[in-house]
Amino acid sequence: MRELGREKSTPKRSLRLLVLVAVAAAALVSLRTGGRPEVELQADLPGIGPRTMVTAVAREPRRGLTRLEVELVQDGSSKMLERREYVPRPAWKLWGPRTSETTLEIPVGTSVTEGLERGVATVRVSAWRAGTWLRPPEAEVREIELPVRLKPPSLSVLSSQHYPTQGGAEAVVYRLGEGVTRHGVSAGDAFFPGFALPGGQPGESFALFAVPYDLPADARVRLVAVDDVGNRTERTFVDRLRPRIPTHDVIDVSDEFIERIAPEIESRTPSLAATGSLVDRYLAINRELRAENRREIAELAQGSIESFVWRGVFMPMPNAQVMARFGDRRTYRYEGREVDRQDHLGFDLASVQRAEVPAGNGGVVVAARFLGIYGNAVILDHGYGLMSLYGHLSTIEVAEGESVIRGQTIGRTGATGLAGGDHLHFGIFLHGIAIDPVEWLDLGWIENRVAAKLGHTLEAGP
Repeated sequence: MRELGREKSTPKRSLRLLVLVAVAAAALVSLRTGGRPEVELQADLPGIGPRTMVTAVAREPRRGLTRLEVELVQDGSSKMLERREYVPRPAWKLWGPRTSETTLEIPVGTSVTEGLERGVATVRVSAWRAGTWLRPPEAEVREIELPVRLKPPSLSVLSSQHYPTQGGAEAVVYRLGEGVTRHGVSAGDAFFPGFALPGGQPGESFALFAVPYDLPADARVRLVAVDDVGNRTERTFVDRLRPRIPTHDVIDVSDEFIERIAPEIESRTPSLAATGSLVDRYLAINRELRAENRREIAELAQGSIESFVWRGVFMPMPNAQVMARFGDRRTYRYEGREVDRQDHLGFDLASVQRAEVPAGNGGVVVAARFLGIYGNAVILDHGYGLMSLYGHLSTIEVAEGESVIRGQTIGRTGATGLAGGDHLHFGIFLHGIAIDPVEWLDLGWIENRVAAKLGHTLEAGP
């Protein structure tokens, strides 16, 4: 009898268990919503101008997101910028696919958003989690308020008589309005930053700029000011651009020359592999290493002193003959055939062997070491992006970080690096762009093209 009773109770327990499972499943389906979404919202600029990138990030790892909306609200009206729909994980399922995190990057500004008005706008992001029939989803909302600035910054040119030569440099003085964060001269792909004019009135600024020797004929030279939300103003200011007529030279490269210069350069340049034929090794030096050295010089210019360290005309190496000039377009031949073309961006000056090399002007030594094609080299920072280079030295007589005065001996001529014989390679760079040194050796040019514009901020004189 007891066994029979136990047999009858088994179906009841099974039924109760089924009922409990059904109730749990119903509760799960009715009550198990997704977790509260984590929402982040930020803009890459402090306001809205031509184009501000807004980034919205939403996370919900439990059941996943169902919807994400980004709106722009201004003067009581709302404009939908982006809407995304997602399929969440079912409430009854503890595993399976879902969108647990998503990121939207949305441009906002006058170039991409119609109807923007000056004032303030709110960017609002709303993220929805998965809900149930009993517990509908609620949006998690984040907002950022951004000023809308549509007017470009004011920019006026104060100096006059700008007659740069292609490959040369000049100065320009100008006045900026409020809110400008970046200003200077744009010349094709090159940019020459401006600085506050020492001793000037609020907003008065200047830039030393160059017209690159290889500037394309259709490229423009413009004075530029950009505010903190990307509004941009440009002004023309060049009265006349004097073109440069390039000169041409042919250099024959021999096995003897390569065997002399390549081992030292390769052994002292970690990035250079001594592989391939002799001419392959030479071309790696003449092409890749030459480009690498230019990048190094440009990187040094980024830390240039914001002060006029130099005064007056630059001093040339005394009793030297000019063997090659700036901008020479060289064709390199090996065994009678053309193998390369490069431009010579400096002066080659020859005197006696191991002649003393004077500092062209006051400056700070930013490099005093072996520098690829230039061999033993010294680079002086003269301030505001202006630098001079002295290459192929046999010895270096200054140290990095040392301040030097005009005429101080910084080394002696030699034939290190990519040099055919004892001489000095003298180069001038402005923000990493090679420019013609001849201008800086001319007191009249400095007085008329630089000092006359900068006034009392730069004392020009011998």
